[in-house]
Amino acid sequence: MAEESAQTVVAVLEDRILPLICGIKEKLKRGIDVLDVGCGSGRAMIKLAETYRESRFAGYDFSEEAVNRARAEVAQRGLKNVRFEIKDAAAIGEIESYDLITAFDAIHDQAKPAAMLKSIERALRPDGVFLAQDISGSRFLEKNYEHPSSPFLYTISYMHCMTVSLANNGAGLGTMWGEETALDMLQDAGFSEVAVNRLDHDFMNVYYVSNKG
Repeated sequence: MAEESAQTVVAVLEDRILPLICGIKEKLKRGIDVLDVGCGSGRAMIKLAETYRESRFAGYDFSEEAVNRARAEVAQRGLKNVRFEIKDAAAIGEIESYDLITAFDAIHDQAKPAAMLKSIERALRPDGVFLAQDISGSRFLEKNYEHPSSPFLYTISYMHCMTVSLANNGAGLGTMWGEETALDMLQDAGFSEVAVNRLDHDFMNVYYVSNKG
């Protein structure tokens, strides 16, 4: 997953993904608080921490192995503006602490995705933004017939994503939870404005930019 993220997220984070949020680069240069939920090995936050030294970055993941890798990388690079913690995405437990929160290919795997989104909404400051990358597709099987990667994505869903969630008594959304479900859940979590973006380099994902309140 870290290698896949390096190609679809980290490599284009600065040039293609961040520009989806109006004015975010200028804010990062001045200094803001950023959190990545489901950060894995932390490559996205480490990249931003190196680029924007005035901002403060954090990454949460429930995988001790992944967080330890992220911490080791931070120590090796000598970064002082980024931290990583082992934490449940559904229970961030912070109120109005961040200006930007990200989640890259992480929502549909969660045991409690609705709780995760509400936890993120609460952790954002009033003018904060939530940027989420997740799978492009529909929750309706018949609408995915023309999707070039449907067989692959459904296989991953049944063999990994759904089972990871269900093994923890979770919702089991799976890879093909669908854009319709994503929009419903973001609105239920309290996000009033949600923009759905597609990028030329990444046909498998969509990028949701959600404003709080």
